Amino acid sequence: MKCIKCRGKAQIKLPRHNARFCADHFREFFYGQVEKAIKKEKMFSFNDKILVAVSGGKDSLVLWEVLQRLGYHADGLYIDLGISDYSLRSKKLCEDFAYKRSLNLHLLSLPDMLGMGIKGISRKTRRPPCSSCGLIKRYLFNRFSLEFSYQVLATGHNLDDEAATLLGNTMHWQTGYLSRQSPVMPSNHLSMVKKVKPLYRLTEKEAASFAFLNEIDYILEECPMATGASSLIYKNALNYLEQNSPGTKQQFYWGYLKKGKEYFSHAENGIDLISCAKCHQPTVVETCAFCQLLEKIGLEKITLSSNSSTI
Repeated sequence: MKCIKCRGKAQIKLPRHNARFCADHFREFFYGQVEKAIKKEKMFSFNDKILVAVSGGKDSLVLWEVLQRLGYHADGLYIDLGISDYSLRSKKLCEDFAYKRSLNLHLLSLPDMLGMGIKGISRKTRRPPCSSCGLIKRYLFNRFSLEFSYQVLATGHNLDDEAATLLGNTMHWQTGYLSRQSPVMPSNHLSMVKKVKPLYRLTEKEAASFAFLNEIDYILEECPMATGASSLIYKNALNYLEQNSPGTKQQFYWGYLKKGKEYFSHAENGIDLISCAKCHQPTVVETCAFCQLLEKIGLEKITLSSNSSTI
């Protein structure tokens, strides 16, 4: 098996591209795909201050590695969800990653801020753990970005993630979500930071291959709170299709962005964001969902403080 670029020994096979690469040319391919995503979607420039949402998983750490290798100003933010040993291990991996590369990592802790982790919050609010987690992380990442002067929030969502989300939204005809699904969510409110997904052109396996070749340690297991999540079911279904027809995920998601998204743009019409009466973050009702969650666990408000350092 030979590399299509140099004809040397290939280490990585990419069926969806009918290509094989040696380690060096796979890295070149990977960097090129991220750069193409950034430029094609006008995600950010070298002058922007970028915050990377890191979890200890391969995708977010790979994204952070790539952005700093490409010369962008990117810091990381890790949110400790209070999920016993899982959170301890993932936090340690983020800290080790930042230390080895002299990068700036911010740390927030739900047990410190809210007095409990995701499991306790889910029990008190009677929301599924993944629902509570998603709401809290979206709020904290956005608010932290604004309060600490970041122009862009970058997440490690890859092609698999985006295709699975699209499949779920299409199966349930969630037209509002379909209208908003994009590699870039622009800031359309004074209290909303621009959100981008620079890995949307790359698969989960490709990110794992990049992590292996670049000796990036990451947490291997899925979050224990995610057991039975519908997103995993959609991913498994798409994996089956991809195995039998390479390129399915790419055709499905990229095709939607090119030809399908415009048909759902009307779903956003008439939806105006306002500032939450309590925290001033963007919302569609008087009190945002996060402040409503705080009320249910007996808190009035929270103050964000960065335990940041170049670890």
